[in-house]
Amino acid sequence: MIERIEGMSPRLKARVAGLLYLIVIAGGIFAELFVRGQLVVHGDAAATAHNIMTHELLYRLGFAVEIFYCACNVPLVLLFYDLFKVVNRSVAVLVVFFSLVGTAIESVSLLGHFAPLLLLGGGHSLNGFTAEQLQSLSYVSLQLFERGFAIALVFFGFYCLLFGYLIFRSTFFPRVIGVLLALEGVCYLINSFANFVAPAFAARFFSYLMVFGLAEVLLCGWLLVRGVNVERWREQAQRSAISIGE
Repeated sequence: MIERIEGMSPRLKARVAGLLYLIVIAGGIFAELFVRGQLVVHGDAAATAHNIMTHELLYRLGFAVEIFYCACNVPLVLLFYDLFKVVNRSVAVLVVFFSLVGTAIESVSLLGHFAPLLLLGGGHSLNGFTAEQLQSLSYVSLQLFERGFAIALVFFGFYCLLFGYLIFRSTFFPRVIGVLLALEGVCYLINSFANFVAPAFAARFFSYLMVFGLAEVLLCGWLLVRGVNVERWREQAQRSAISIGE
């Protein structure tokens, strides 16, 4: 995979990255807003359980979509590394690791999303529990997923900060996108740690996070429509090669 990525032109890398980013953004919106957002009733385990089992296919699809877009994060971050290593290779490596660790945590936390299907689907091993207990356990598993996702967002927050820095320092991408992405990273960090220590504040702060989340939409759109300035990318790549040679 790495050899194929390195053999692509900078503009093609940007366009493919934009397509993968579109999958990630659309998948996240679908899973969070159109699946969990529609089926999970906050504070009501029975209603949530009823919604999940009534719309089981939709719920399963939400899980499958989220796993798929997590997998798309792997080639996406490798493309970003190959594009932005000419700016600062060490920071680009950190971007890769923060993204991959966050993706791994999010993927594992999805077990909390899938658990209600096992708990509510019945089975001999669950005969000792009442329906109310299984509903409560299912709701708790979803809460654990939310906390796992908040942990993942800590790593995505640092990813956004560092990636925003790379975009800002690059000569082939709009600096304003880098600034907005870094601000989004700060919002991710504030929101996640607020969830850990001050949940009431986190609930109020979430609306600001949604606003700054537009930075990734802007980044995705720019990659798809404009790509990168190839001439400036090559100039920065040459300067990077000279610097390494020295």
